[in-house]
Amino acid sequence: MISAILQRRSVRKYKGDMIAKETVEQILRAGMLAPSSKNRQPWKFIVAAGTAKEEALLAMQEGLLREKAEAILPGSRQHLSGAEYTLQIMRQAPVVIFVVNPLGLDLFRPLTAEERIYEICNAQSVGAAMENMTLEATELGLGSLWICDTYFAYPELCSWLHTGGELLAAMALGVPDEAPPPRPRKQLTELVDWRI
Repeated sequence: MISAILQRRSVRKYKGDMIAKETVEQILRAGMLAPSSKNRQPWKFIVAAGTAKEEALLAMQEGLLREKAEAILPGSRQHLSGAEYTLQIMRQAPVVIFVVNPLGLDLFRPLTAEERIYEICNAQSVGAAMENMTLEATELGLGSLWICDTYFAYPELCSWLHTGGELLAAMALGVPDEAPPPRPRKQLTELVDWRI
């Protein structure tokens, strides 16, 4: 597993090769084996390919256009061009997996302290599932990109997904058409505070 951790990259260029359904299911099963808070397993996976993927990306494009005129994330406006680039990447990938927390609460309403803790725990659980999926994709020789830019088009994508719950992330998946070098990482001494 350490080799997959060392080899994993965020891939932003994909070949047009299709991925077998069985391969995608193997990656999803890896995600489903992730640990989750109180074993809630707060995830549902919507696999979009072909026409369905085009519909999803149209919803995302509409959301990005709406965000320019009527922002739901005005403090993140400087990242909107990055989200547009992410949309281009998603167009290249043959498969996009949307990850929904069916236990998730309305993103636009205030939360009690307890609800916030549940949301944080569920987000951590989904993060573990996403990491398992990226590592399994790497083991299978595929590239992946963990995507959070979907929040710019949150209402539009949730409307397209119409599954209920909270959209937490997406993942582009495909045969990589690049081999990016590893990105710089902070040193252990910068990040660890030993208290003995």
